Amino acid sequence: IGPYFVDEQLNRSDIRSEPSDNSVREGVPLTLAIGVFDVSQNNCDPIAGAQVDIWHCDAAGVYSGVSDRSFSTVGQKFLRGYQLTDATGKAQFLTIYPGWYSGRTVHIHFMIRTLGADGQAYEFVSQFFFDEARTDQAHSAQPYSARGYRNTLNSDDNIYNNGGDQLLLDNSGDNANGYTATINIGLDLNDTEVGAPSSFGGPP
Repeated sequence: IGPYFVDEQLNRSDIRSEPSDNSVREGVPLTLAIGVFDVSQNNCDPIAGAQVDIWHCDAAGVYSGVSDRSFSTVGQKFLRGYQLTDATGKAQFLTIYPGWYSGRTVHIHFMIRTLGADGQAYEFVSQFFFDEARTDQAHSAQPYSARGYRNTLNSDDNIYNNGGDQLLLDNSGDNANGYTATINIGLDLNDTEVGAPSSFGGPP
């Protein structure tokens, strides 16, 4: 889950703004659609009403709502929010293409909260990743390009190398018109062990 999760309970689809002053984080727009499905008992059924949280850094590598060695954004809420999945199991967000910070490849954190087959709380936590060529393209634009080339790629990232290729977003678009990304997540709601943070959790 990393150190930057803040359970702000912000029910919003457009997570680009900072609610305290309505400012919008600079960056190339990214529309992210997430499908959530129950794959237990050899089925693939959409899960309606699941809470899907996402959070990620801005173009400068900064998260909201936290105190870090190089920044403090305590009280701010940009680039955080959740949506409830609809009847088709879909949740959709409007955000920006994430930037980078030292030691990590480009990624988006997510958490899915629903009920397991036993009626108890069920939680899955992991991270989405991006195709390197697509990130190179997005980061060639301002304000990303001002930071220089990122120092960690997917192949060098310890979390990505623990199964992150299964969570690569299907991503298309360009810097002029923005990007779209989609992914479907299958959850085995009979697997109560997934109630703890998954193997994709860990460092930021």
